[in-house]
Amino acid sequence: MSLLSALYIANSALTTAQIGLQVTSQNLANAATPGYTRQVALMSAIRGRSNDPFMIGSGVGISEVRRQIDTALQSRLWNANSAEFGNAQQLNVYNQLEALLNEGTDFDLSSELSSFFNSWSEATTLLDSSATVANQGRALSSYIQNIRRGLVDQREQIENQIDSQTTQANALFSEIAQINATISSSENGQAQSSPLRDRRDQIVTELAQLMEITAVETNQGGLDIFVGSTPIVQGNFSRGVQIDRRTIGDTVSVTVNTADNNDTLTVTTGSIGGLLNSRDGAIDQTISKLDDIAASLIFEVNKIHSTGINEEWLTTAMGSLQISTANQSLPLNDPANNNLADLPYAPTNGGFFVNIQNDNTGTSDQIWVPVDLDGLDTLGAASVADDTSAEDIRAAIDAIPGLNASFDPSGRLEINANTGFTFSFSEDSSGALATLGVNTYFEGTNAANIAVRDDLTVMLGRLAPDGSFSANGNALLLGELGTQSIDTLNGQSIEQFWRIQTQDVAVMTSSARTRADSAFLVRQSLDSQRASVSGVSIDEESINLLTYQRQYQGAAQVITAAQEMFDTLLSLV
Repeated sequence: MSLLSALYIANSALTTAQIGLQVTSQNLANAATPGYTRQVALMSAIRGRSNDPFMIGSGVGISEVRRQIDTALQSRLWNANSAEFGNAQQLNVYNQLEALLNEGTDFDLSSELSSFFNSWSEATTLLDSSATVANQGRALSSYIQNIRRGLVDQREQIENQIDSQTTQANALFSEIAQINATISSSENGQAQSSPLRDRRDQIVTELAQLMEITAVETNQGGLDIFVGSTPIVQGNFSRGVQIDRRTIGDTVSVTVNTADNNDTLTVTTGSIGGLLNSRDGAIDQTISKLDDIAASLIFEVNKIHSTGINEEWLTTAMGSLQISTANQSLPLNDPANNNLADLPYAPTNGGFFVNIQNDNTGTSDQIWVPVDLDGLDTLGAASVADDTSAEDIRAAIDAIPGLNASFDPSGRLEINANTGFTFSFSEDSSGALATLGVNTYFEGTNAANIAVRDDLTVMLGRLAPDGSFSANGNALLLGELGTQSIDTLNGQSIEQFWRIQTQDVAVMTSSARTRADSAFLVRQSLDSQRASVSGVSIDEESINLLTYQRQYQGAAQVITAAQEMFDTLLSLV
Protein backbone atom coordinates (compact mmCIF):
# COMPACT_ATOMS: atom_id res chain seq x y z
CA MET A 1 0.00 0.00 0.00
CA SER A 2 1.48 3.39 -0.97
CA LEU A 3 0.66 7.06 -0.90
CA LEU A 4 -0.32 6.71 -4.56
CA SER A 5 -2.97 4.15 -3.61
CA ALA A 6 -4.37 6.57 -1.03
CA LEU A 7 -4.59 9.21 -3.75
CA TYR A 8 -6.46 6.79 -6.03
CA ILE A 9 -8.92 5.96 -3.24
CA ALA A 10 -9.50 9.61 -2.45
CA ASN A 11 -9.98 10.36 -6.14
CA SER A 12 -12.68 7.64 -6.38
CA ALA A 13 -14.41 9.25 -3.40
CA LEU A 14 -14.30 12.64 -5.12
CA THR A 15 -15.79 11.21 -8.31
CA THR A 16 -18.48 9.30 -6.43
CA ALA A 17 -19.41 12.35 -4.37
CA GLN A 18 -19.74 14.39 -7.56
CA ILE A 19 -22.08 11.83 -9.15
CA GLY A 20 -24.08 11.59 -5.91
CA LEU A 21 -24.30 15.35 -5.84
CA GLN A 22 -25.63 15.35 -9.43
CA VAL A 23 -28.29 12.77 -8.54
CA THR A 24 -29.33 14.74 -5.47
CA SER A 25 -29.43 17.95 -7.49
CA GLN A 26 -31.63 16.26 -10.12
CA ASN A 27 -34.02 15.02 -7.44
CA LEU A 28 -34.27 18.41 -5.76
CA ALA A 29 -34.80 20.15 -9.09
CA ASN A 30 -37.76 17.84 -9.86
CA ALA A 31 -39.27 17.68 -6.39
CA ALA A 32 -42.46 19.28 -7.75
CA THR A 33 -42.41 17.73 -11.22
CA PRO A 34 -45.54 15.59 -11.85
CA GLY A 35 -44.70 11.97 -12.59
CA TYR A 36 -41.04 12.30 -11.67
CA THR A 37 -39.51 9.21 -10.09
CA ARG A 38 -36.74 9.71 -7.55
CA GLN A 39 -33.30 8.51 -8.66
CA VAL A 40 -30.88 6.70 -6.37
CA ALA A 41 -27.11 6.35 -6.78
CA LEU A 42 -26.07 2.90 -5.61
CA MET A 43 -22.48 2.86 -4.27
CA SER A 44 -20.23 -0.15 -3.79
CA ALA A 45 -16.71 -0.57 -2.43
CA ILE A 46 -14.02 -1.42 -5.01
CA ARG A 47 -12.10 -4.60 -4.27
CA GLY A 48 -8.40 -4.19 -3.55
CA ARG A 49 -5.55 -5.64 -5.63
CA SER A 50 -4.60 -9.26 -5.06
CA ASN A 51 -1.01 -8.31 -4.18
CA ASP A 52 -2.20 -6.06 -1.36
CA PRO A 53 -1.32 -7.95 1.83
CA PHE A 54 -4.02 -6.16 3.84
CA MET A 55 -6.78 -6.19 1.13
CA ILE A 56 -7.83 -2.70 2.16
CA GLY A 57 -9.61 -2.00 -1.13
CA SER A 58 -9.36 0.49 -3.95
CA GLY A 59 -12.01 3.03 -2.98
CA VAL A 60 -15.65 3.50 -3.92
CA GLY A 61 -17.68 3.54 -7.14
CA ILE A 62 -21.23 4.05 -8.47
CA SER A 63 -22.57 0.66 -9.52
CA GLU A 64 -25.89 2.02 -10.86
CA VAL A 65 -28.15 5.06 -10.91
CA ARG A 66 -31.69 3.81 -11.01
CA ARG A 67 -35.26 4.94 -10.49
CA GLN A 68 -36.73 4.24 -7.07
CA ILE A 69 -39.97 2.54 -8.09
CA ASP A 70 -42.20 -0.32 -6.96
CA THR A 71 -43.56 -1.84 -10.19
CA ALA A 72 -46.30 -3.81 -8.43
CA LEU A 73 -47.50 -0.68 -6.65
CA GLN A 74 -47.38 1.25 -9.93
CA SER A 75 -49.57 -1.38 -11.62
CA ARG A 76 -52.10 -1.18 -8.80
CA LEU A 77 -52.12 2.60 -9.14
CA TRP A 78 -52.85 2.35 -12.87
CA ASN A 79 -55.76 0.00 -12.14
CA ALA A 80 -57.01 2.44 -9.48
CA ASN A 81 -56.87 5.28 -12.01
CA SER A 82 -59.01 3.24 -14.41
CA ALA A 83 -61.57 2.51 -11.70
CA GLU A 84 -61.68 6.11 -10.48
CA PHE A 85 -62.16 7.68 -13.90
CA GLY A 86 -64.69 5.04 -14.98
CA ASN A 87 -66.85 5.54 -11.90
CA ALA A 88 -66.49 9.33 -12.04
CA GLN A 89 -67.63 9.31 -15.67
CA GLN A 90 -70.67 7.19 -14.85
CA LEU A 91 -71.57 9.47 -11.94
CA ASN A 92 -71.33 12.49 -14.23
CA VAL A 93 -73.72 10.88 -16.73
CA TYR A 94 -76.19 9.88 -14.00
CA ASN A 95 -76.13 13.39 -12.54
CA GLN A 96 -76.94 14.83 -15.99
CA LEU A 97 -79.71 12.25 -16.41
CA GLU A 98 -81.28 13.15 -13.07
CA ALA A 99 -81.13 16.84 -13.95
CA LEU A 100 -82.82 16.13 -17.30
CA LEU A 101 -85.65 14.07 -15.78
CA ASN A 102 -86.07 16.65 -13.00
CA GLU A 103 -88.19 14.23 -10.98
CA GLY A 104 -89.42 15.26 -7.56
CA THR A 105 -90.28 18.78 -8.69
CA ASP A 106 -93.44 20.38 -10.03
CA PHE A 107 -91.98 20.26 -13.54
CA ASP A 108 -91.48 16.56 -14.20
CA LEU A 109 -93.17 13.86 -16.25
CA SER A 110 -94.96 12.43 -13.22
CA SER A 111 -96.64 15.80 -12.67
CA GLU A 112 -97.55 16.09 -16.36
CA LEU A 113 -99.11 12.62 -16.36
CA SER A 114 -101.12 13.44 -13.24
CA SER A 115 -102.29 16.72 -14.77
CA PHE A 116 -103.33 14.93 -17.95
CA PHE A 117 -105.45 12.28 -16.22
CA ASN A 118 -106.81 14.85 -13.76
CA SER A 119 -108.00 16.97 -16.68
CA TRP A 120 -110.19 14.05 -17.79
CA SER A 121 -111.51 13.60 -14.27
CA GLU A 122 -112.32 17.29 -14.05
CA ALA A 123 -114.02 17.10 -17.46
CA THR A 124 -116.71 14.90 -15.93
CA THR A 125 -118.10 17.88 -14.02
CA LEU A 126 -117.10 20.89 -16.12
CA LEU A 127 -118.84 22.22 -19.18
CA ASP A 128 -116.87 23.09 -22.32
CA SER A 129 -113.84 21.13 -21.07
CA SER A 130 -112.87 19.62 -24.43
CA ALA A 131 -110.35 22.37 -25.16
CA THR A 132 -108.73 21.91 -21.73
CA VAL A 133 -108.39 18.16 -22.23
CA ALA A 134 -106.90 18.65 -25.70
CA ASN A 135 -104.43 21.29 -24.51
CA GLN A 136 -103.32 19.15 -21.58
CA GLY A 137 -102.67 16.31 -23.99
CA ARG A 138 -100.58 18.58 -26.20
CA ALA A 139 -98.60 19.74 -23.17
CA LEU A 140 -97.95 16.14 -22.12
CA SER A 141 -96.95 15.09 -25.65
CA SER A 142 -94.58 18.03 -25.96
CA TYR A 143 -93.03 17.27 -22.57
CA ILE A 144 -92.43 13.62 -23.46
CA GLN A 145 -90.88 14.58 -26.79
CA ASN A 146 -88.61 17.14 -25.10
CA ILE A 147 -87.37 14.57 -22.58
CA ARG A 148 -86.60 12.11 -25.34
CA ARG A 149 -84.78 14.74 -27.38
CA GLY A 150 -82.75 15.59 -24.28
CA LEU A 151 -81.89 11.92 -23.76
CA VAL A 152 -80.90 11.51 -27.41
CA ASP A 153 -78.76 14.66 -27.22
CA GLN A 154 -77.07 13.31 -24.10
CA ARG A 155 -76.40 10.02 -25.85
CA GLU A 156 -74.93 11.86 -28.85
CA GLN A 157 -72.65 13.78 -26.48
CA ILE A 158 -71.53 10.47 -24.99
CA GLU A 159 -70.92 9.09 -28.50
CA ASN A 160 -68.76 12.12 -29.33
CA GLN A 161 -66.83 11.71 -26.08
CA ILE A 162 -66.27 8.01 -26.81
CA ASP A 163 -64.93 8.87 -30.27
CA SER A 164 -62.70 11.65 -28.96
CA GLN A 165 -61.27 9.63 -26.08
CA THR A 166 -60.68 6.56 -28.25
CA THR A 167 -58.73 8.75 -30.69
CA GLN A 168 -56.73 10.04 -27.71
CA ALA A 169 -56.06 6.49 -26.50
CA ASN A 170 -54.91 5.47 -29.96
CA ALA A 171 -52.38 8.33 -29.99
CA LEU A 172 -51.11 7.32 -26.53
CA PHE A 173 -50.61 3.71 -27.65
CA SER A 174 -48.54 4.97 -30.60
CA GLU A 175 -46.48 7.24 -28.35
CA ILE A 176 -45.69 4.38 -25.97
CA ALA A 177 -44.46 2.30 -28.92
CA GLN A 178 -42.23 5.18 -30.07
CA ILE A 179 -40.76 5.66 -26.59
CA ASN A 180 -40.14 1.90 -26.36
CA ALA A 181 -38.04 2.15 -29.50
CA THR A 182 -36.14 5.19 -28.19
CA ILE A 183 -35.45 3.54 -24.83
CA SER A 184 -34.22 0.36 -26.51
CA SER A 185 -31.75 2.25 -28.70
CA SER A 186 -30.59 4.74 -26.06
CA GLU A 187 -30.08 2.32 -23.18
CA ASN A 188 -28.69 -0.53 -25.28
CA GLY A 189 -28.12 -2.65 -22.19
CA GLN A 190 -26.48 0.20 -20.29
CA ALA A 191 -27.87 2.60 -17.65
CA GLN A 192 -31.59 3.35 -17.58
CA SER A 193 -32.90 6.49 -19.27
CA SER A 194 -34.91 7.79 -16.33
CA PRO A 195 -36.52 10.80 -18.10
CA LEU A 196 -37.80 8.58 -20.93
CA ARG A 197 -39.13 5.99 -18.52
CA ASP A 198 -40.84 8.67 -16.44
CA ARG A 199 -42.44 10.09 -19.57
CA ARG A 200 -43.64 6.63 -20.58
CA ASP A 201 -45.13 6.02 -17.13
CA GLN A 202 -47.00 9.32 -17.38
CA ILE A 203 -48.44 8.28 -20.74
CA VAL A 204 -49.50 4.91 -19.34
CA THR A 205 -51.20 6.76 -16.46
CA GLU A 206 -53.11 8.91 -18.97
CA LEU A 207 -54.02 5.75 -20.88
CA ALA A 208 -55.20 3.99 -17.71
CA GLN A 209 -57.53 6.91 -17.06
CA LEU A 210 -59.18 6.17 -20.43
CA MET A 211 -59.35 2.35 -20.25
CA GLU A 212 -58.08 -0.48 -18.11
CA ILE A 213 -54.67 -1.74 -19.25
CA THR A 214 -51.95 -4.12 -18.13
CA ALA A 215 -48.28 -3.13 -18.62
CA VAL A 216 -45.53 -5.77 -18.79
CA GLU A 217 -41.87 -4.73 -19.02
CA THR A 218 -39.64 -6.73 -21.39
CA ASN A 219 -35.96 -7.63 -21.02
CA GLN A 220 -35.10 -4.93 -23.58
CA GLY A 221 -36.66 -2.23 -21.41
CA GLY A 222 -39.83 -1.96 -23.51
CA LEU A 223 -43.34 -1.90 -22.05
CA ASP A 224 -45.94 -4.16 -23.66
CA ILE A 225 -49.51 -2.94 -23.15
CA PHE A 226 -52.52 -5.28 -22.97
CA VAL A 227 -56.25 -4.50 -22.89
CA GLY A 228 -57.68 -7.54 -21.18
CA SER A 229 -55.71 -10.39 -22.73
CA THR A 230 -55.28 -8.65 -26.07
CA PRO A 231 -51.84 -7.10 -26.75
CA ILE A 232 -52.03 -3.60 -28.23
CA VAL A 233 -48.42 -2.41 -27.91
CA GLN A 234 -45.57 -4.86 -28.37
CA GLY A 235 -42.13 -3.31 -28.46
CA ASN A 236 -42.12 -0.51 -30.99
CA PHE A 237 -45.37 -1.65 -32.70
CA SER A 238 -48.89 -0.48 -31.85
CA ARG A 239 -51.96 -2.22 -33.25
CA GLY A 240 -54.06 0.86 -32.46
CA VAL A 241 -57.70 1.06 -31.39
CA GLN A 242 -60.88 2.33 -33.06
CA ILE A 243 -64.63 2.52 -32.51
CA ASP A 244 -66.90 -0.01 -34.20
CA ARG A 245 -70.63 0.73 -34.51
CA ARG A 246 -73.13 -1.86 -35.69
CA THR A 247 -76.90 -1.59 -36.04
CA ILE A 248 -78.78 -4.50 -34.49
CA GLY A 249 -82.53 -4.06 -34.92
CA ASP A 250 -83.44 -0.65 -33.54
CA THR A 251 -80.26 -0.29 -31.49
CA VAL A 252 -76.68 0.63 -32.32
CA SER A 253 -73.95 -1.31 -30.51
CA VAL A 254 -70.65 0.44 -29.81
CA THR A 255 -67.41 -1.42 -29.10
CA VAL A 256 -63.72 -0.54 -28.93
CA ASN A 257 -61.78 -2.70 -31.37
CA THR A 258 -58.19 -3.11 -32.52
CA ALA A 259 -57.42 -1.01 -35.56
CA ASP A 260 -55.43 -3.66 -37.43
CA ASN A 261 -57.93 -6.55 -37.48
CA ASN A 262 -61.03 -5.19 -35.68
CA ASP A 263 -60.83 -7.54 -32.67
CA THR A 264 -63.32 -6.50 -30.00
CA LEU A 265 -61.73 -5.33 -26.75
CA THR A 266 -63.31 -5.63 -23.31
CA VAL A 267 -63.38 -2.08 -21.96
CA THR A 268 -65.37 -1.79 -18.73
CA THR A 269 -63.47 0.79 -16.69
CA GLY A 270 -61.61 3.99 -17.36
CA SER A 271 -63.37 6.99 -18.80
CA ILE A 272 -64.24 5.17 -22.03
CA GLY A 273 -65.59 2.17 -20.11
CA GLY A 274 -67.69 4.48 -17.95
CA LEU A 275 -69.14 6.15 -21.03
CA LEU A 276 -69.92 2.83 -22.72
CA ASN A 277 -71.60 1.47 -19.58
CA SER A 278 -73.65 4.65 -19.15
CA ARG A 279 -74.67 4.75 -22.80
CA ASP A 280 -75.74 1.09 -22.91
CA GLY A 281 -77.21 1.21 -19.41
CA ALA A 282 -78.88 4.28 -17.98
CA ILE A 283 -79.38 6.32 -21.17
CA ASP A 284 -80.61 3.59 -23.52
CA GLN A 285 -82.67 2.06 -20.73
CA THR A 286 -84.38 5.36 -19.94
CA ILE A 287 -85.09 6.02 -23.63
CA SER A 288 -86.55 2.51 -23.94
CA LYS A 289 -88.73 2.94 -20.85
CA LEU A 290 -89.89 6.36 -22.06
CA ASP A 291 -90.84 4.83 -25.43
CA ASP A 292 -92.67 2.03 -23.63
CA ILE A 293 -94.69 4.41 -21.51
CA ALA A 294 -95.49 6.63 -24.53
CA ALA A 295 -96.61 3.64 -26.62
CA SER A 296 -98.81 2.33 -23.81
CA LEU A 297 -100.22 5.81 -23.18
CA ILE A 298 -101.06 6.22 -26.87
CA PHE A 299 -102.68 2.81 -27.24
CA GLU A 300 -104.59 2.69 -23.95
CA VAL A 301 -105.99 6.22 -24.32
CA ASN A 302 -106.89 5.55 -27.95
CA LYS A 303 -108.65 2.27 -27.12
CA ILE A 304 -111.00 4.13 -24.80
CA HIS A 305 -111.32 7.27 -26.91
CA SER A 306 -112.04 5.39 -30.16
CA THR A 307 -115.27 3.98 -28.70
CA GLY A 308 -116.38 7.30 -27.21
CA ILE A 309 -119.03 9.61 -28.57
CA ASN A 310 -120.64 12.93 -27.87
CA GLU A 311 -124.33 13.81 -28.10
CA GLU A 312 -123.81 14.39 -31.80
CA TRP A 313 -122.59 11.21 -33.43
CA LEU A 314 -119.95 11.04 -36.15
CA THR A 315 -120.54 11.73 -39.80
CA THR A 316 -116.93 11.00 -40.80
CA ALA A 317 -113.87 9.35 -39.25
CA MET A 318 -110.34 9.15 -40.60
CA GLY A 319 -107.75 6.62 -39.44
CA SER A 320 -104.20 7.79 -38.76
CA LEU A 321 -102.29 4.58 -39.61
CA GLN A 322 -101.03 4.53 -43.17
CA ILE A 323 -101.17 1.02 -44.66
CA SER A 324 -99.60 0.29 -48.01
CA THR A 325 -101.77 -1.27 -50.72
CA ALA A 326 -99.85 -4.56 -50.49
CA ASN A 327 -100.40 -4.77 -46.73
CA GLN A 328 -104.09 -3.87 -46.73
CA SER A 329 -105.06 -7.43 -47.62
CA LEU A 330 -102.56 -9.06 -45.25
CA PRO A 331 -103.88 -10.14 -41.81
CA LEU A 332 -103.22 -7.61 -39.10
CA ASN A 333 -101.12 -10.20 -37.23
CA ASP A 334 -99.12 -11.37 -40.26
CA PRO A 335 -95.38 -10.86 -39.60
CA ALA A 336 -95.02 -9.84 -43.24
CA ASN A 337 -97.41 -6.93 -42.68
CA ASN A 338 -94.66 -4.48 -41.71
CA ASN A 339 -97.08 -1.56 -41.30
CA LEU A 340 -98.42 -3.29 -38.19
CA ALA A 341 -95.52 -5.61 -37.25
CA ASP A 342 -93.32 -2.57 -36.58
CA LEU A 343 -95.84 -1.06 -34.15
CA PRO A 344 -95.07 -1.30 -30.39
CA TYR A 345 -98.68 -2.40 -29.82
CA ALA A 346 -101.02 -4.75 -31.68
CA PRO A 347 -104.72 -5.62 -31.94
CA THR A 348 -105.96 -8.88 -30.49
CA ASN A 349 -108.69 -11.37 -31.21
CA GLY A 350 -112.14 -9.85 -30.62
CA GLY A 351 -114.24 -7.28 -32.41
CA PHE A 352 -116.23 -4.05 -32.06
CA PHE A 353 -119.72 -2.65 -32.59
CA VAL A 354 -120.61 -0.06 -35.19
CA ASN A 355 -123.70 1.86 -34.17
CA ILE A 356 -125.60 3.40 -37.10
CA GLN A 357 -128.39 5.95 -36.64
CA ASN A 358 -130.88 7.13 -39.24
CA ASP A 359 -131.62 10.73 -38.30
CA ASN A 360 -134.59 10.86 -40.70
CA THR A 361 -136.44 7.92 -39.18
CA GLY A 362 -134.96 8.11 -35.69
CA THR A 363 -134.07 4.42 -35.83
CA SER A 364 -130.70 2.94 -34.98
CA ASP A 365 -128.94 -0.35 -35.40
CA GLN A 366 -125.85 -2.04 -33.92
CA ILE A 367 -123.61 -4.21 -36.11
CA TRP A 368 -120.81 -6.43 -34.77
CA VAL A 369 -117.58 -6.38 -36.76
CA PRO A 370 -115.53 -9.46 -35.84
CA VAL A 371 -111.75 -9.24 -35.71
CA ASP A 372 -110.33 -12.75 -35.99
CA LEU A 373 -106.71 -12.69 -34.83
CA ASP A 374 -106.48 -16.06 -33.07
CA GLY A 375 -103.67 -17.29 -35.34
CA LEU A 376 -105.60 -20.46 -36.20
CA ASP A 377 -107.18 -21.70 -39.41
CA THR A 378 -110.60 -23.33 -39.65
CA LEU A 379 -109.07 -26.71 -38.77
CA GLY A 380 -107.41 -25.36 -35.64
CA ALA A 381 -103.89 -25.42 -37.06
CA ALA A 382 -101.52 -22.52 -36.40
CA SER A 383 -101.91 -20.11 -39.29
CA VAL A 384 -102.75 -16.45 -39.88
CA ALA A 385 -103.89 -17.02 -43.44
CA ASP A 386 -107.60 -16.55 -42.71
CA ASP A 387 -107.25 -13.94 -39.97
CA THR A 388 -108.69 -10.45 -40.30
CA SER A 389 -106.98 -7.83 -42.49
CA ALA A 390 -107.50 -4.09 -42.73
CA GLU A 391 -109.35 -4.72 -45.95
CA ASP A 392 -111.71 -7.15 -44.17
CA ILE A 393 -112.53 -4.44 -41.62
CA ARG A 394 -113.06 -1.87 -44.37
CA ALA A 395 -115.35 -4.23 -46.30
CA ALA A 396 -117.38 -5.08 -43.17
CA ILE A 397 -117.94 -1.40 -42.37
CA ASP A 398 -118.67 -0.54 -46.00
CA ALA A 399 -121.34 -3.23 -46.08
CA ILE A 400 -123.30 -1.48 -43.31
CA PRO A 401 -126.23 0.44 -44.84
CA GLY A 402 -125.65 4.19 -44.61
CA LEU A 403 -121.85 3.97 -44.40
CA ASN A 404 -119.01 4.08 -46.90
CA ALA A 405 -115.49 2.91 -46.03
CA SER A 406 -112.38 3.19 -48.17
CA PHE A 407 -108.63 3.75 -48.04
CA ASP A 408 -107.44 7.20 -49.00
CA PRO A 409 -104.37 7.59 -51.30
CA SER A 410 -102.03 7.44 -48.30
CA GLY A 411 -103.55 4.17 -47.06
CA ARG A 412 -105.60 5.53 -44.15
CA LEU A 413 -109.03 4.02 -43.43
CA GLU A 414 -111.73 6.62 -44.12
CA ILE A 415 -115.35 6.16 -43.01
CA ASN A 416 -118.17 8.47 -44.16
CA ALA A 417 -121.88 8.38 -43.38
CA ASN A 418 -124.47 8.93 -46.07
CA THR A 419 -126.71 11.99 -45.78
CA GLY A 420 -129.10 11.59 -42.87
CA PHE A 421 -126.98 9.00 -41.10
CA THR A 422 -124.56 9.22 -38.17
CA PHE A 423 -122.46 6.52 -36.53
CA SER A 424 -120.35 5.65 -33.49
CA PHE A 425 -118.26 2.76 -32.15
CA SER A 426 -118.54 0.82 -28.92
CA GLU A 427 -117.12 -2.16 -27.00
CA ASP A 428 -113.95 -2.69 -29.02
CA SER A 429 -112.42 -5.78 -27.40
CA SER A 430 -109.77 -6.11 -30.12
CA GLY A 431 -108.12 -2.70 -30.07
CA ALA A 432 -108.35 -2.68 -33.88
CA LEU A 433 -109.85 0.82 -34.00
CA ALA A 434 -107.05 2.20 -31.80
CA THR A 435 -104.43 0.44 -33.93
CA LEU A 436 -105.87 1.83 -37.17
CA GLY A 437 -106.20 5.25 -35.54
CA VAL A 438 -109.96 5.60 -36.02
CA ASN A 439 -111.62 8.21 -33.77
CA THR A 440 -108.46 8.34 -31.63
CA TYR A 441 -106.95 11.01 -29.37
CA PHE A 442 -103.21 10.48 -29.90
CA GLU A 443 -101.18 9.74 -32.97
CA GLY A 444 -97.63 8.38 -33.14
CA THR A 445 -96.02 5.24 -31.79
CA ASN A 446 -93.39 6.27 -29.21
CA ALA A 447 -91.91 9.16 -27.24
CA ALA A 448 -90.31 10.65 -30.33
CA ASN A 449 -93.57 11.22 -32.26
CA ILE A 450 -96.41 11.14 -29.71
CA ALA A 451 -98.85 13.97 -30.44
CA VAL A 452 -102.51 14.92 -30.17
CA ARG A 453 -104.28 14.58 -33.51
CA ASP A 454 -104.64 17.82 -35.44
CA ASP A 455 -108.24 16.88 -36.40
CA LEU A 456 -109.13 15.80 -32.86
CA THR A 457 -112.71 15.84 -31.65
CA VAL A 458 -112.65 15.11 -27.93
CA MET A 459 -115.03 12.29 -27.01
CA LEU A 460 -116.22 12.74 -23.44
CA GLY A 461 -119.23 10.39 -23.51
CA ARG A 462 -119.87 6.76 -24.48
CA LEU A 463 -122.66 4.25 -24.90
CA ALA A 464 -123.33 1.82 -22.09
CA PRO A 465 -123.84 -1.87 -22.98
CA ASP A 466 -127.59 -1.34 -22.65
CA GLY A 467 -127.42 1.40 -25.29
CA SER A 468 -127.90 4.33 -22.92
CA PHE A 469 -125.70 7.41 -23.39
CA SER A 470 -123.42 8.68 -20.61
CA ALA A 471 -122.24 12.22 -21.27
CA ASN A 472 -119.08 11.76 -19.17
CA GLY A 473 -118.54 7.99 -19.55
CA ASN A 474 -115.33 8.30 -21.57
CA ALA A 475 -113.96 11.05 -19.32
CA LEU A 476 -114.50 8.84 -16.26
CA LEU A 477 -112.63 5.91 -17.81
CA LEU A 478 -109.73 8.06 -19.02
CA GLY A 479 -109.46 9.83 -15.68
CA GLU A 480 -108.97 6.45 -13.98
CA LEU A 481 -106.53 5.11 -16.61
CA GLY A 482 -103.40 6.56 -14.97
CA THR A 483 -103.69 4.24 -11.95
CA GLN A 484 -104.93 1.11 -13.73
CA SER A 485 -102.56 -1.84 -14.29
CA ILE A 486 -101.52 -2.40 -17.90
CA ASP A 487 -100.27 -5.73 -19.21
CA THR A 488 -97.69 -4.21 -21.55
CA LEU A 489 -96.14 -2.40 -18.57
CA ASN A 490 -95.63 -5.60 -16.56
CA GLY A 491 -98.95 -5.13 -14.79
CA GLN A 492 -98.01 -1.67 -13.53
CA SER A 493 -99.96 1.51 -14.13
CA ILE A 494 -98.61 4.24 -16.39
CA GLU A 495 -97.82 6.54 -13.48
CA GLN A 496 -96.30 3.72 -11.40
CA PHE A 497 -94.17 2.46 -14.29
CA TRP A 498 -92.49 5.83 -14.75
CA ARG A 499 -92.13 6.38 -11.02
CA ILE A 500 -90.26 3.08 -10.68
CA GLN A 501 -87.95 4.00 -13.57
CA THR A 502 -87.03 7.34 -12.01
CA GLN A 503 -86.46 5.60 -8.69
CA ASP A 504 -84.12 3.18 -10.46
CA VAL A 505 -82.18 6.13 -11.88
CA ALA A 506 -81.92 7.64 -8.40
CA VAL A 507 -80.64 4.34 -6.98
CA MET A 508 -78.10 3.99 -9.80
CA THR A 509 -76.92 7.56 -9.21
CA SER A 510 -76.49 6.94 -5.50
CA SER A 511 -74.62 3.71 -6.19
CA ALA A 512 -72.40 5.44 -8.74
CA ARG A 513 -71.60 8.18 -6.22
CA THR A 514 -70.59 5.58 -3.62
CA ARG A 515 -68.38 3.76 -6.12
CA ALA A 516 -66.80 7.01 -7.31
CA ASP A 517 -66.02 8.13 -3.75
CA SER A 518 -64.58 4.72 -2.89
CA ALA A 519 -62.44 4.59 -6.05
CA PHE A 520 -61.15 8.10 -5.34
CA LEU A 521 -60.04 7.12 -1.84
CA VAL A 522 -58.31 3.97 -3.10
CA ARG A 523 -56.45 5.88 -5.80
CA GLN A 524 -55.52 8.61 -3.33
CA SER A 525 -54.13 6.02 -0.90
CA LEU A 526 -52.07 4.36 -3.63
CA ASP A 527 -50.83 7.76 -4.76
CA SER A 528 -49.59 8.41 -1.23
CA GLN A 529 -47.89 5.02 -1.13
CA ARG A 530 -46.16 5.68 -4.44
CA ALA A 531 -45.06 9.12 -3.24
CA SER A 532 -43.46 7.53 -0.19
CA VAL A 533 -41.48 5.19 -2.45
CA SER A 534 -40.85 7.20 -5.59
CA GLY A 535 -41.49 10.79 -4.55
CA VAL A 536 -38.74 13.25 -3.68
CA SER A 537 -38.32 14.08 0.02
CA ILE A 538 -36.67 17.46 0.45
CA ASP A 539 -35.49 16.50 3.94
CA GLU A 540 -33.96 13.24 2.78
CA GLU A 541 -32.24 14.84 -0.19
CA SER A 542 -30.90 17.62 2.05
CA ILE A 543 -29.29 14.98 4.28
CA ASN A 544 -27.82 13.29 1.19
CA LEU A 545 -26.49 16.66 0.07
CA LEU A 546 -24.64 17.13 3.37
CA THR A 547 -23.35 13.56 3.24
CA TYR A 548 -21.88 13.98 -0.25
CA GLN A 549 -20.48 17.36 0.75
CA ARG A 550 -18.72 15.85 3.78
CA GLN A 551 -17.54 12.92 1.68
CA TYR A 552 -16.03 15.29 -0.85
CA GLN A 553 -14.40 17.39 1.85
CA GLY A 554 -12.94 14.30 3.52
CA ALA A 555 -11.55 12.95 0.25
CA ALA A 556 -10.02 16.33 -0.54
CA GLN A 557 -8.41 16.38 2.93
CA VAL A 558 -6.90 12.95 2.27
CA ILE A 559 -5.39 14.24 -0.96
CA THR A 560 -3.98 17.28 0.87
CA ALA A 561 -2.44 15.09 3.59
CA ALA A 562 -0.96 12.71 1.04
CA GLN A 563 0.46 15.64 -0.86
CA GLU A 564 2.11 17.00 2.29
CA MET A 565 3.56 13.58 3.11
CA PHE A 566 4.85 13.24 -0.43
CA ASP A 567 6.45 16.71 -0.23
CA THR A 568 8.13 15.75 3.07
CA LEU A 569 9.51 12.62 1.45
CA LEU A 570 10.90 14.55 -1.50
CA SER A 571 12.61 17.07 0.83
CA LEU A 572 14.59 14.21 2.42
CA VAL A 573 16.00 13.02 -0.87
